[in-house]
Amino acid sequence: MATAPRPPLRFSKMHGAGNDFVVLDLRQGLPPPDAALSRALADRHTGVGCDQLLTIEPPRSDGAVASYRIWNADGGNAAQCGNGARCVAAWLVRDGAARGQHFVLDSPSGRHEVERLADGEFRIAMGVPRFQPADVPLAGFDAMQDEYVVALGEPSVRFGAVSMGNPHALVEVDDVDDAPVAGLGAALQRHPAFPDSVNVGFAQVLSRGSIRLRVYERGVGETLACGSGACAAAAILVRRGRVDREVSVALPGGTLRIGWRDDDAPITMAGPAAFVFEGEWHS
Repeated sequence: MATAPRPPLRFSKMHGAGNDFVVLDLRQGLPPPDAALSRALADRHTGVGCDQLLTIEPPRSDGAVASYRIWNADGGNAAQCGNGARCVAAWLVRDGAARGQHFVLDSPSGRHEVERLADGEFRIAMGVPRFQPADVPLAGFDAMQDEYVVALGEPSVRFGAVSMGNPHALVEVDDVDDAPVAGLGAALQRHPAFPDSVNVGFAQVLSRGSIRLRVYERGVGETLACGSGACAAAAILVRRGRVDREVSVALPGGTLRIGWRDDDAPITMAGPAAFVFEGEWHS
C-alpha cells in the first residue's frame, strides 16, 4: 500500500540582519521536523534555504506568549539564536498572539523578555552571560580566564569563551576582512577543548562603542549575522575593558545594538526582523 503524502507544510521565510530562517507554526500539534526534513528545507539549492529552522510551539512557562525551538541547517538542535528570537517575536506580533509593547518568549535556554521598538525592531533580553569553563563548556581549564590558549598548529590560538545559552569563542583580529573565519572556525569547532563544538566569532574593535564581527556558527558555517554571537563578543570585550557596556556590533548582514547594564544583569540585543515570503513545502 502506498504511503499517504504528507500534507503541505506552511512556512514563513524571515531574516534578522541577514541571518535567515524558515519558521514553522507547530502550535496545533504538528510534529517537529526530523533531521532529514530540516536539512531538506535548509538546502539552498533544492529546498527553501536557511541558516536555521524555527518552530513556534505552545508556551512552557506561565505568562509566556509561545515557545520556540531551533534546528540548524545540518539537522542538529541549537539552544539559542538571538536573530531567530526577534523573528519569532515579529511573527507572533503579526499573528496576533503577542500584543502590547512587552511580552515573554520561552526558548530552549530559558525565558526572554521582548520589547517592541520603532520601525519593526525588537529588543530581546538574552540572559546573563556565563563565563565559567564548565558552563561554556570548555574542557581542560579549571578556572575562568579573560583569554584561553590552545594548541592548533603554529601559532597557538588565543580566544575568550562564554555561554549565552550556547557556547561561544571569540578571537580578536586586526581586520575581520582578512580573518581566517572558515579555516580557524572549523578547526576550533573540532578541538577537544569544545566537547559540544562552539560558535566562533572574529571581532575587530573600532572604538569603545563599536566593533565589527564575523561568526562561524556550529552546524551552519559563516552566517551574515549571529545575535547570540554579538552578545558573546560584547560580553567578552566588556570584561576585558575593551568596549563600553553599550556597543554597536556591525555584522556582514547588518548592525545589532548590545547592552549590558552590569555583570549580573541580562545582556540585551536590539535589531531588525523581516518577512521575506510565505510558502508551502510539499513532500
